[in-house]
Amino acid sequence: MQATAPEPALEEAPVDLETMRASVRLLLDPDAAPEALPPTGAQLDALTATLRGHIQLLAPEVQQAARQLTAGSIARHSVLGCVWEANSRLEAEPCRRYGGRVGYARRLARALNALVDHHEQLSRRP
Repeated sequence: MQATAPEPALEEAPVDLETMRASVRLLLDPDAAPEALPPTGAQLDALTATLRGHIQLLAPEVQQAARQLTAGSIARHSVLGCVWEANSRLEAEPCRRYGGRVGYARRLARALNALVDHHEQLSRRP
């Protein structure tokens, strides 16, 4: 019986990370002019739905890859915490106290950005 080579942490994913990053930049671009206003109305609704869809697609892949890391490791704990945070953002609702719909979209964008970072790091693992 031949031993099979271990599978990589993440296989070629059917996700477009650059598109995800572009969606994040629409809300969190640090180079944007301070006076630039965030999207509103239908644009904001569409962007929020896009961010939610990206998280729903990427979180399970990142979670699966994290579970292949050494049990009890800081890296595994950190990545799984990020996945939990992203999923909790999906369950949340916009709240006036925390910036309303724009604040909610920005929280989704930060969660997605962290997932993309972890996805890229896990993809480079041997």
